Amino acid sequence: MEQTFNYGVEITLTSPDDFLKIKETLTRIGVKSKRENILYQSCHILHKRGSYYILHFLELFKIDGKEALFDDNDERRRNTITKLLSQWGMCKIVNVSNVEFTVPVSEVTIIPYKEKKNYQLVAKYTVGSKK
Repeated sequence: MEQTFNYGVEITLTSPDDFLKIKETLTRIGVKSKRENILYQSCHILHKRGSYYILHFLELFKIDGKEALFDDNDERRRNTITKLLSQWGMCKIVNVSNVEFTVPVSEVTIIPYKEKKNYQLVAKYTVGSKK
């Protein structure tokens, strides 16, 4: 039997095209630079063996065997972002108790789609790339 994947928050999609919608939406959610219009993406969606997960970029580094300090605040930020995606109807959280602890939404920057051209959107991790 398949072992449980021990990273991220497992979700189910509400429609087949939600994967790409979530992927694009996550590029606009993260931590904003204090000095410039740069947004650092916090989370990514991962499709692994028929299941979908929302993961913090530091979790992805750990999966790749790299050193990463994934702390409680990172986990809470990931949980907040996952809950927002669920509230927006883009996904359902498989085990809601996995996202119990969150940060205030004010600690997460969300760039509206129509304003994304005004920002440099930076991903600290690229899913599927081999480096």
